[in-house]
Amino acid sequence: MKYLIVRWVEGYLYRPSLFQKIFSILFLPLSFIYCLIAFIRYRRSVPKNQGIRVVSIGNLTVGGSGKTPLVIELAHHFTKPAIVLRGYGRKSRGMIVVKDKEILCDTVQCGDEAMLYATSLPHAVVIVSEIRERGIAEAKAMGCEVVFLDDGYGKHGIDKLDIVIDVTTPNPFCLPSGAYREKLWSGKNVIVVKEEQSFKRHVNILNPTRKMVLVTAIARPERLERYLPDAEEKIYFEDHHFFTRGELEAIIERTGATSLLVTQKDFVKISSFNLNLSVMELTLELDEALITTVKDYVHDKKD
Repeated sequence: MKYLIVRWVEGYLYRPSLFQKIFSILFLPLSFIYCLIAFIRYRRSVPKNQGIRVVSIGNLTVGGSGKTPLVIELAHHFTKPAIVLRGYGRKSRGMIVVKDKEILCDTVQCGDEAMLYATSLPHAVVIVSEIRERGIAEAKAMGCEVVFLDDGYGKHGIDKLDIVIDVTTPNPFCLPSGAYREKLWSGKNVIVVKEEQSFKRHVNILNPTRKMVLVTAIARPERLERYLPDAEEKIYFEDHHFFTRGELEAIIERTGATSLLVTQKDFVKISSFNLNLSVMELTLELDEALITTVKDYVHDKKD
């Protein structure tokens, strides 16, 4: 039931039917109130220097945008970066150092995104914390040179460079009429990036088999469809869902799949199940100007 509600909301925000468009118009008064509150919150905030350069990567809208591979690719250009994120979907609370030279916890404790960072970036420190400032302070104490803040645009009290991924939506309004959590407020240090301009995606399927069935638990999973082989069955779960071995074995038995096709974020949760998996390996090719801008910001010592 929860999954059906999530899928309905994703359709309402990104692929609305005529009925959903009418529904959206009725919510406009609430959207104006929401946006006003968000603006007041921004205007009242005072960005504080954290003693270390912070670069936030995220989006203004709800739902997936591809920020995780962008963080990974940017982090490859630094010697000792730190990734700080909330750790959505984890079964723990407080600050946890997920990785420092070696992985220090499991996916249940840190969440799938944090584990993907930990396994993709051997040279990085990964920290989950609801209070981002605490995670940033820990990264600074551990001698990191830069903090990449996952989905931190709305953390207006942190002095940082914001990189925002431009996501196409049917209307420009804030929640609940549209998909926007925040707007591009004037006065913020923001770089807006767009796919095919600032970066290009490359997808390679590892261990392809004759009959792969896509099973994934990411936001807006239809984003994957243009990368899929033809005529593959697709089974979607809610974002950050923790799979059980039994439910995946049931899918294999029902569909006759020779392997399950999963994303890298799904893989870190099910790699120990000893199932035949095909993995969609996603990499980004970044515009050199973006890399240079981030490096210049990080290495500029003038505050």
